[in-house]
Amino acid sequence: MDSGTHIVMGIGLSALSTIDPVTTDPTSAEAVFLGVLIGSVIPDIDTVLKLKDNATYIRHHRGITHALPFTILWPVILTGVIHLFYDQANLFHLWLWTFLAVILHVSVDIFNAYGTQALWPITPKWIALGMISIFDPVIFGIHLCGFVLWYVFGHPGLLFSFIYVIIIGYYLLRTWHKRRALAKVRHQLPNAKAIYLSPTIHWNQYHVAAKTPEEFVVGEADRLHFVILDRFKRVPLPNDQAVNAALKDKNIRAFLSFSPIYRFEIKDYNGFTDIRFIDLRYLSKGHYPFVAVARVNLDSVVVSSYTGWIYNNEKLEKKLAVT
Repeated sequence: MDSGTHIVMGIGLSALSTIDPVTTDPTSAEAVFLGVLIGSVIPDIDTVLKLKDNATYIRHHRGITHALPFTILWPVILTGVIHLFYDQANLFHLWLWTFLAVILHVSVDIFNAYGTQALWPITPKWIALGMISIFDPVIFGIHLCGFVLWYVFGHPGLLFSFIYVIIIGYYLLRTWHKRRALAKVRHQLPNAKAIYLSPTIHWNQYHVAAKTPEEFVVGEADRLHFVILDRFKRVPLPNDQAVNAALKDKNIRAFLSFSPIYRFEIKDYNGFTDIRFIDLRYLSKGHYPFVAVARVNLDSVVVSSYTGWIYNNEKLEKKLAVT
């Protein structure tokens, strides 16, 4: 989920924590509030990797900081630090609510198309269930309504117990909707080897990227319809020096480690070869914005490269410009 949603879910969980009798003690209540709020956002500390470069960020965001070892370590670290300042707080309950906050963060991230490496080191596989958009207005809106009702009526523990039952029901409904949408895609593409559904901000609508033995298929689906928007013939990547040089570039490697379905384009001009990889899961107004490009010279040396979100070729050309 986006950072804003993680924050409002952290506040919602802190409201829920008031059902715990321990929080009748003001010291324990403040400590739990801090633990829950920080625990709700701490796995995303790896966002600082973007300050280095996109390749590092793409390769590691929602990786180890969302993995099993840190899911266990974050609550321990936060509990220890917070308890230094609130030494009268109930230690076990502080840890328990902080642990629930971290688990909630990692769990909701699994339900969108980006996913996490939540089961590392058991498996390095990215777990992405693709049922909830990165920003879901329903989840965000329910929390905002909850905060208003909390302000007006009080009783936050009881109120947010009810709200989280509603949200669990919403997740179950979205799971059912995705299964229906996936069934529609499978009906039209019975020979598909892989199908990737990415939820959108719109209710019950998914971007679809599918792989058949002969082609890539891109479209949009809901539980009633599947509309094909693009088809691309599958062709093998050439085994030549320029391509092999590009495959060693850190931006290309980061993209390929993350994207499960992509096509490529190779263009020669002005003494350079551009090898472009295009993620097919993201289609916006007829454009595929998530790409990786390596510019290779006549000596098969990568002179510039980029990976990330690009919405116009002029901006990409500036990033690839050879000085």
